[in-house]
Amino acid sequence: MVHKRVLFLVLFLAFGSCQVNAARIFNEAYYQNEWCDRWNGSAEVELSDMTRVDCVTKNYAAEFDFAPKWAEAIGQSLHYSRMTGKKPAIILIIEKPSDFKYYDRTKPLADKYGIKLWYMKGVFYHTNGRALVDFIKRYEVK
Repeated sequence: MVHKRVLFLVLFLAFGSCQVNAARIFNEAYYQNEWCDRWNGSAEVELSDMTRVDCVTKNYAAEFDFAPKWAEAIGQSLHYSRMTGKKPAIILIIEKPSDFKYYDRTKPLADKYGIKLWYMKGVFYHTNGRALVDFIKRYEVK
């Protein structure tokens, strides 16, 4: 009984009790590194103005953001493109199906300004972020 309480307490403190925290177990850097490694890019490249590009590949200067931060990603990608001479790119992190509304907002502007737009589905995409919350509830001491 004590072991279950300790397990629950550790999980609760580590991941929080709300769905938002559960959905963000993996931060932006996790997705950035996964994508950047896959496409042989360099992560966190510092530019002459002391800003950092999330990932630079042979052709692209890519900005990663969770979908609700889509507007910030547009400006950053254009800035990084200007500073590096590479094509601008955005990778939106889609954590749940409703996040595609942010992709839809970004797409027309990306097309207009020549920004390559991709997305990555979050680790808990198919569970709507509920996987960890359900796990914690299942093992909660009553």
